[in-house]
Amino acid sequence: MSEITYQSTRGQEKGLTASQAILKGLAGDGGLFVPDHIPTLDKTLDELKNLSYQELAVTILKLFFTDYTDEELTECVNKAYDEKFDTPEIAPLAEADDRYFLELFHGKTIAFKDMALSILPHLMTTAAKKNGVTDTIVILTATSGDTGKAALAGFADVPGTKIMVFYPKDGVSPIQKLQMVTEKGRNTSVVGIEGNFDEAQTGVKKIFGDKKLNEELKEKGYRFSSANSINIGRLVPQIVYYAWGYLTLSKNGVIAKDETVNVCVPTGNFGNILAAFYAKQLGIPIAKLICASNRNKVLYDFFDSGTYDRNREFYLTSSPSMDILISSNLERLIYRITGEMAEATAKLMASLSGSGSYTITEEMKAGLSDFYGDFADENATAEEIREVFEKSGYVVDPHTAVASKVYRRYRDRTGDTKKTIIAATASPFKFTGSVLKALGKETGEDDFKMAADLSALSNVSVPKAVSELEGAEIRHKEICAISEMPDKVREFCR
Repeated sequence: MSEITYQSTRGQEKGLTASQAILKGLAGDGGLFVPDHIPTLDKTLDELKNLSYQELAVTILKLFFTDYTDEELTECVNKAYDEKFDTPEIAPLAEADDRYFLELFHGKTIAFKDMALSILPHLMTTAAKKNGVTDTIVILTATSGDTGKAALAGFADVPGTKIMVFYPKDGVSPIQKLQMVTEKGRNTSVVGIEGNFDEAQTGVKKIFGDKKLNEELKEKGYRFSSANSINIGRLVPQIVYYAWGYLTLSKNGVIAKDETVNVCVPTGNFGNILAAFYAKQLGIPIAKLICASNRNKVLYDFFDSGTYDRNREFYLTSSPSMDILISSNLERLIYRITGEMAEATAKLMASLSGSGSYTITEEMKAGLSDFYGDFADENATAEEIREVFEKSGYVVDPHTAVASKVYRRYRDRTGDTKKTIIAATASPFKFTGSVLKALGKETGEDDFKMAADLSALSNVSVPKAVSELEGAEIRHKEICAISEMPDKVREFCR
């Protein structure tokens, strides 16, 4: 098996091992680390389909993280995918309304971010040992709702780490906020920002690129890394569950040998669907990658026109984890469709940073043929929650509903009836008000009463991740302006 090294999409860093790239998180030139080539499966699909989730994870991760030993990866995987998940399948596949929902919300924080953030701390601490790093690793993360708590849960009280999460104070659901501000980890800090997710994410990226601040904290024994999907150690584990979803369909006899399927993903920062794209490159028989946006449809417009333009009104929606206008992980795809030309990628990203937009060439646009984009507005999202429930009794959250609606339209418009896996990215119990309202039921101020009502309606128990929040102490109360983010980091690392 050939060694895979990692390089920045903007060209100034090359030849890093996987563990070095995971430790750094973001490249020094502002780019994202990508593998020098996408490996291919070294086992047949028939050999893979009877593996457990943990065995499949080791099989796939070792193809990308070639400087980790099998023993190291096995230890990381077994620590990640254990009783924290409420089902031994880790990511079960539910059939409802003629489609297959890949349930990625059975982890500790009932959202898909658990799937990768359960393993990232172990990959990172292993990487530190491998590279002789003795500094405390400070995880800086911006969240649109789910990454924050999943990262906090993953890194809480992990020796040799500290974690600081910035979230838009008015841009997450009540349950998402409660999950973060009640975090008990002694090495954690949660700060609400007066702004939206894009501003939080840009602020974190600026801190990573602030050489003076980095040197200042290095002298105190700290180094920065990221738990956002800009970290390759967060992105690669997401490939596993798309392979798992396909293999589950195969094992259950739903699809024939080597039959292709479509994958539909509710998409904001583009990491989750990029993982599906990498799964396809790896050798999983995926046909179309359906990119589903909410009212903030910057990705739909990009796939439609070839122009990425963040100069538009920003909307707060019922699917807040997708309320994003700067989809950071798209840079990795841009790098690929430029023919891996770092200079061209850097130029496009400079244009995005400067004027707020860029336009790709027709040749690059042809490289997007695997993708199909569409969006669902608030009315369509609510309509889909209601329609799926009425037809099947299955309840989806607003993010999953966006994907389900987009898939319904895709099938109607194209006549493509391939079996389709829809990424079910969060539990409906994270968005009880929006879900109950869509179902025509009473809502109110009490999230825990609404959770009980939704439980009675769906015949699904209220997840522990929600029930344990009732009466929990609010431990993180700080709010700051975007400009104050570096100072908050300094205070945290005193």
